[in-house]
Amino acid sequence: MATDPRNPSDSYLSFWREYHMCTLTTPRPDGTPHVVAVGVTYDPEQGYARVITNKNSRKVAHVLAAGADGARVAVCQVDKGRWATLEGVAHVRTEAETVADAVARYAERYGRTPSPNPDRVVIEIALTRAMGRA
Repeated sequence: MATDPRNPSDSYLSFWREYHMCTLTTPRPDGTPHVVAVGVTYDPEQGYARVITNKNSRKVAHVLAAGADGARVAVCQVDKGRWATLEGVAHVRTEAETVADAVARYAERYGRTPSPNPDRVVIEIALTRAMGRA
């Protein structure tokens, strides 16, 4: 079922606030999907989903390879019969305040603060679509 990513139902938003590992799908340069397990935070007020990661990861390379217009990506989580997918355009963010904000959001959702990492960046996804059954 489609939903507005900037105005989700209470149950959809609640599902995204629970502790669940997710997947991030990025396009490889040849167009094939690259799917990896990640932690994701969802910010409907600003219209973003965020993934913290190492700047040398393949997922970052895929987003950067898409160029200035960004990469079309999706994040998804599943719990038994409940599922939720967020789609949008990803860019890599390196600004210290943006990374710190994403780490704080991750810590809130996942109940732990990641170890310091000077190579940490954020894959920030400007949301264009949301769907699921939560």
